[in-house]
Amino acid sequence: MTKRQLLMKRYIFPLVLAFSLIVGSVSVQASEEGGLPSAGTNVQDQASLQRGAKLFFNYCVGCHSLKYMRYERIATDLGLSEQEVMQNLNFTGAKFGETVVSHMPEESAAKWFGKAPPDLSLEVRAKGADWVYAYLNSFYLDSSRPVGWNNTVFPNASMPFPLWELQGLQTAEMKPAKTGADPEVEKLVLSQPGKLTPAQFQQATRDLTSFLEYASEPAALERHHYGIWVLLFLAFFTLLAAMLKKEYWKDVH
Repeated sequence: MTKRQLLMKRYIFPLVLAFSLIVGSVSVQASEEGGLPSAGTNVQDQASLQRGAKLFFNYCVGCHSLKYMRYERIATDLGLSEQEVMQNLNFTGAKFGETVVSHMPEESAAKWFGKAPPDLSLEVRAKGADWVYAYLNSFYLDSSRPVGWNNTVFPNASMPFPLWELQGLQTAEMKPAKTGADPEVEKLVLSQPGKLTPAQFQQATRDLTSFLEYASEPAALERHHYGIWVLLFLAFFTLLAAMLKKEYWKDVH
């Protein structure tokens, strides 16, 4: 085996394999989320994260926790002061350094909803931002459900729609029934407008999804910040490696 073949086997092939695995995983994730609208989230948009945090703590924390997030960390990452967080986001009486825990007793949640609402710390990591965004936009009135609501993304969900005042009331138009098949929703119609226009509500759910995406991986903010420096280092190292390779092989070519 020549020196060049040995170099290819030892260094180039592992890099190609790693790249193919990364591309493959991205393709699988894209196929799994096929058919969902794009959330269009951006965790680098601090204003969007602040608006999303406001929505979460006003409409979601009554039932759902973020047990891996601390109020102090949220303040630091979102550019908020301790006073702003404690006055505007903390409604459970928790201390600044404590984690975000819902104040709903588990026994009450089990009685009302059948089971305790899930913690949302890793919801976006588990299901994807597009799924969460679509879920928040897909609630509709359904008198056959115990809580009066249903969802086209997650049928027969046991959660009532907390954002109905903002979006309004959606009703479902059903497809023509097939023999022996369950009825399917063809489209959702906004039968009663809410406080926000449809475009404003979509932006609000995008902000909320962005905040949950940030909560699922807070380190992403720092990682993205340092990413440019890593790329610059790799570019500089590649230049040095090319110059070194040229020096080593000048007597061979």
